[in-house]
Amino acid sequence: MDLQSISYVIDTFFAIFSMTLIIFMVPGFAMLEAGLVRTKNVTAVLMVNTMIYAIASLAFLLIGYSIAFGDFGSDSMSKWAAFLFQMAFVGKAINIMSGGVSERAKVLPLALFTVIMGGFIYPVIVNWSWGSDMLAGTLLDLTMYDLAGSTVIHSTGGWALLAAILIIGARRGRYPKEGGVRVIPASNIPLVTLGAFLLWIGWFGFNGGSVGSIASKENADLVALTIMNTNTAGLSGAIIVGAFMYFRYKKLDITMVLNGALGGLVAITAGPDLYDIYTPILIGSIGGALVVFGVSFFDKLKLDDPVGALSVHLLNGIWGTLAVGIFASNGEDITFLGQLKGVIVVAIFAFVVSYLILFLINKIAPLRAHNDEEMQGLDVEECGLEAYPEFKRAF
Repeated sequence: MDLQSISYVIDTFFAIFSMTLIIFMVPGFAMLEAGLVRTKNVTAVLMVNTMIYAIASLAFLLIGYSIAFGDFGSDSMSKWAAFLFQMAFVGKAINIMSGGVSERAKVLPLALFTVIMGGFIYPVIVNWSWGSDMLAGTLLDLTMYDLAGSTVIHSTGGWALLAAILIIGARRGRYPKEGGVRVIPASNIPLVTLGAFLLWIGWFGFNGGSVGSIASKENADLVALTIMNTNTAGLSGAIIVGAFMYFRYKKLDITMVLNGALGGLVAITAGPDLYDIYTPILIGSIGGALVVFGVSFFDKLKLDDPVGALSVHLLNGIWGTLAVGIFASNGEDITFLGQLKGVIVVAIFAFVVSYLILFLINKIAPLRAHNDEEMQGLDVEECGLEAYPEFKRAF
């Protein structure tokens, strides 16, 4: 076997292994969301996450991949491995959106939006950034650097979530008429912790696999640096949130600390291959701080987000993409203005198109459960199966 064939086999295995790590993020999102919602809505959350993986993946296979990249093909690895790696990403943008409308959104309308997101919205954004680039040579041509999708995936999902919340509204009783915010506690902290760490592990395939090759000494070093920087940003995000919560409230809220870690991971995703080993500490720390301030900011706007996805994914998707322009600008391919332009173009497209599609879906099949269904819990109404039937459900 010649060296070229060996390289082909190694990179094929690397893509499949990275894809497998990314798929661990499916139960990661499911467990995180299942732990953060009330027990009466857990089965519905698990159902939504399962359907997102199945529907988005198939929509990407049949429609989305061709829009994003053109024909199936790769010279450096099996074309099927290249497809599987890209397919693993597609559901994540929708997971971000679905988690933020938990406890009041119906399963079937979300499934319908998943078809459109996986088959059209997300692939178009990929086309502009990583794919065949239909905007090349135009004023809107994106020059931003976004290795694994701080903007392409995380901000896209965040903008779709913002559109959905504006249409669907807050959970019943979340913002009382007399003012303030009613705290709705998480139902299962161990599940939240498990889900967050599954996501953290999956991120190593998410970012490391996006380097594209590991079959040379140089690429192997770059993959290792990328994964190291990814982990560092998660660590610093968790630490900064833990420190803030302790000094501000004298309490260590594990859900906030975990979201701080996830915020750091989102923030580093745009350029973990570009930094030295110290810059991710700063990027991740700022990412964690954005989570803390973002949660209270969105509550002030009465944008009800049970899992904190707007703070973790939208704000840090923007921050991570701009951070590349701040810390890795080279005056040629990467500039701050190029990064900012990419953020703005994707924001306008993702939000406007998602809002229009969700608005139309809502007219055909209402996104929100009725008040009595929401009070009863979506497990019974949507799935006919309770996750914890032996427990008395809290209304």
